[in-house]
Amino acid sequence: MLPTVWFCLTAVMLTGYVLLDGFDLGVGILQLFVARSEEERSQALRSIGPVWDGNEVWLLALGGALVLAFPTLYASAFSGFYLALMIVLWLLILRGVAMEFRHHIESAEWRQFWSVVFGLASTALALVFGVALGNVVRGVPLDASGYFFLPLWTNFTPAGQVGAIDWYTLLVGVASVLTLAVHGSLWIVLKIGGDLQERARGFAAGCWNGLVASMLLVTAASFAIQPNLSRQLRTQPWGVVFIVLATAFLAAERVFIRRREDLAAFLASGLSIAGMLASAAFGVFPNLLPANTVPSFSLTVYNAAAGEYGLSVALYWFIPGMALAIGYFVFIYRRFAGKQL
Repeated sequence: MLPTVWFCLTAVMLTGYVLLDGFDLGVGILQLFVARSEEERSQALRSIGPVWDGNEVWLLALGGALVLAFPTLYASAFSGFYLALMIVLWLLILRGVAMEFRHHIESAEWRQFWSVVFGLASTALALVFGVALGNVVRGVPLDASGYFFLPLWTNFTPAGQVGAIDWYTLLVGVASVLTLAVHGSLWIVLKIGGDLQERARGFAAGCWNGLVASMLLVTAASFAIQPNLSRQLRTQPWGVVFIVLATAFLAAERVFIRRREDLAAFLASGLSIAGMLASAAFGVFPNLLPANTVPSFSLTVYNAAAGEYGLSVALYWFIPGMALAIGYFVFIYRRFAGKQL
C-alpha cells in the first residue's frame, strides 16, 4: 500500500513541477519568437521574475522523495542517465545565469544576448525533459542487478539496445516543447497586455495545432512500443478517465483561446498537462522504470521501494513539509496576481 501511495505522491510532485516551471520554460521559448524589442523581452521575463526560481523547488522535492521512497530507482536512474542529468544541470545553471547577468550591464546587446541564452536553454530543457519521459515510457535495457548504461543514441530505433535518443523519444521531446510553449504563451496572455499579449495569443493558437498533431502521434506510438499501456487499460478500464480528461481540457483550451477567456485557457492548459502526465503514470504502473529487453528486470513500486517503516516515517515528515511549501506558493502567487504593468 505505502509504495503505491509514494508512487502517487511522486507523480503529483512531478506534475506540480511541470505545471509551475513549465510555464516559465514556455515564456523562455516564447520570447524568442514574439518579443520584438528589448522592452517586450524584459516584460516577458518580468512576468516570471518573482516565481521562476521558486518553481524549481518541486524538482528538488521530487529528487528527495525518490531518495526516501525508491532508493533503488534513484541509484539506477542517476547512473544510467548520468549524461542526461548533467545536461539538465547545465541548462538549469544557464537559465539562472542568464536571468541574473542580463541586468548587470546597461547595454541592449548584452541584455539581448542573455535573453537568447535564456530562451535557448529553456527550449533545450523542455526537449530534454520530454526525451526523458519518452525513455521512461519506452523502457531502458536494465540488467538483473537493476542497472543499465544508456548511450546518447545507438541505431535510432526504440527497441533492443536503445540509446537515450531515438525517433520515439525525440517525438515525445517535440511534443513537450510544444506543450510548454503553449502553456507559457497563455501565461503571457494572462499577465501582459498590449501588442505582446495579442502576438502571444496568436502564437498559442498556432502551437496548439502542432501540439494536437504531435500528441496523436505520441499516443499511437506509445501504445505500439509499450505493451503495459494496453494491459493497464484492459485490467483497469477506469484509467481511461485520465485520457478523456486530458483530451477534454486540451480541446477546451482552444475554445477559451478563441473566446479570449485568458484565465480559463491557462487553467485548461494546466489541467490538460496534468491529464497527460496522469495517463503516462497510469500506463506504466506498477513500473517505475520498465526494462525494454527483459520485462521481469523492470524496477517497480514493489522491488524498488524502501522498507515499510522508512516509507511511513517519511510520510509523516512529507505531509507537514508539503503543506508549508504549498502555503508559501499560494501566498507568492496571490501576492503577484494580476496584470503586469
